[in-house]
Amino acid sequence: MKKNNRLLYRWKKPKNETFLKRAVFFSAIVLILFITVSLLASSFFEKRFQSSSLKGTLHIFSTEQLVTFMGTVNPYFEQGLPNSYQPPSIQSLSFELATNIKPGDIRSLLGRELPGFAIFDTEIIVAGEGTDYTTIPIESAPPLDVLLKEREVAEEKLKVEDTPNTPEPDLTTNGSKVVYLYQSHSYESFLPLLKDAKVPNDAHTSNPEANMIRVGGMLAKELEQRGIGVQQDKTNIGQKLNDRGWSTNNAYKLSREIVEAAVTGNQDITFSFDLHRDSLRKDKTTATINGENYAKLMFVIGEANPNYERNEQLARELHDLLEDKYPGLSRGVFKKNKSQGNGVYNQDLSDRAALIEVGGVDNNLDEIQRSLSAFAEVFTEFYWKDEKVNAGGQ
Repeated sequence: MKKNNRLLYRWKKPKNETFLKRAVFFSAIVLILFITVSLLASSFFEKRFQSSSLKGTLHIFSTEQLVTFMGTVNPYFEQGLPNSYQPPSIQSLSFELATNIKPGDIRSLLGRELPGFAIFDTEIIVAGEGTDYTTIPIESAPPLDVLLKEREVAEEKLKVEDTPNTPEPDLTTNGSKVVYLYQSHSYESFLPLLKDAKVPNDAHTSNPEANMIRVGGMLAKELEQRGIGVQQDKTNIGQKLNDRGWSTNNAYKLSREIVEAAVTGNQDITFSFDLHRDSLRKDKTTATINGENYAKLMFVIGEANPNYERNEQLARELHDLLEDKYPGLSRGVFKKNKSQGNGVYNQDLSDRAALIEVGGVDNNLDEIQRSLSAFAEVFTEFYWKDEKVNAGGQ
């Protein structure tokens, strides 16, 4: 009888193992179907509601986790996982799926409970020196009527130290305007340039000598001195918004019209940069390099467009070049989707585009000038190397 029991046990064990494998297989299929349907539904609803809870839920899964799930059905998929990758437990993923909370990430716990905390969902692609989630870029603007209230400019602060003469460039774009500069928030300014300006919300003016239009002009000059042709837009965005009865929330909608007209009218435009300044204070937006202060630079890439991977690569390469020659100047590369801001930033109009934050509210023109000169230097190096690669591939 005992022998028969042992045989019966041996017979039942494989059956239980087969049942378990089938259960895992079935669960994986259901999960993959759920993810697929959710992605389709997310895309459908996002067009109508600008956001999607399904999409937010799916964001709890990393690429590696999705590959792990697919690997339960076909082990071939797991060959693409890094050797150091440790797959998560089913319990952990189940908890995240059920609660949308990531263990160890306090942002996922508080993000939906505290007003304004969602801005910390911004993804840091590459962190520069001193960059973390407490120093992410802040998009904020006072009401339009406040922006249009003209502030007195500190004329003595508008003078910039002469920079060393740039050598005659060996290469030029021969008159072609290949870089497009514009300022979606042209009214953004800097406290040192305005009289009686004390707090970040005071740092706004429509005076083109003291706002981002001035910064764009400074960068255009630096690039042109190095042989790179530049086309700069100088639209007073605040006034245009007011003329149309629009709020500042429509700034990117307005600048989109401007960029579309520019790239349509000039087929030579290859790169486009939207220049902004951050609202953080000086200790977060200033770097000291070789005894001199620089306004830190930062790259923001909009994820909600089909070109974001190419644009992200551009920002990464420019960040690396800055780090190599001017360590600490770049705050890094950030990625935003529509839940953290505009999410597109007109970067779907080009696969060589970026939003660049130039300093913060406390930086002065000398600090900004040094940074723009450094950026122009590394961009020129990047541009001609890129041109050589593209020419070789044709």
